[in-house]
Amino acid sequence: MGVTFSNHVVEIEKHLRMIASTVRRRGRMLLEQYHMTPPQFDALVILDRDGVLTIGDLSNRLYLAYSTTTDLVDRLERASFVVRERDSEDRRVVRVRLLEKGRQMIEKVLDARRAYLAGVLESVSSKDQEEILRILALLNDKMDKN
Repeated sequence: MGVTFSNHVVEIEKHLRMIASTVRRRGRMLLEQYHMTPPQFDALVILDRDGVLTIGDLSNRLYLAYSTTTDLVDRLERASFVVRERDSEDRRVVRVRLLEKGRQMIEKVLDARRAYLAGVLESVSSKDQEEILRILALLNDKMDKN
């Protein structure tokens, strides 16, 4: 027999799932406009956040096979979003570094996402937007601690 949850938990989970699905679908549509896949964009964001990484480290952070990450980096490098650099002490080690064009792509995509969200929130009062933000921050904080 399954665990019983309050109606609030069931409804909150449902709304989070629906929002996540919409964000994913819209995100894919946005990325298609820039001829980029979600894993490619994820790689750019990870490199921007974490700095220069080996392909192995990037692969682990993306939860992708090493060979898949290598192909992904090939495409990003051809588009001049990243560059591979050999380690000066161990030539076998190859690191991936985000280039300025990659940072600009991240900003373009995030700006487009924010524009979509701004359009959705246009008819929501400022007070309600503040409440949404407060509750999302609270939920995020609680999830980070568990």
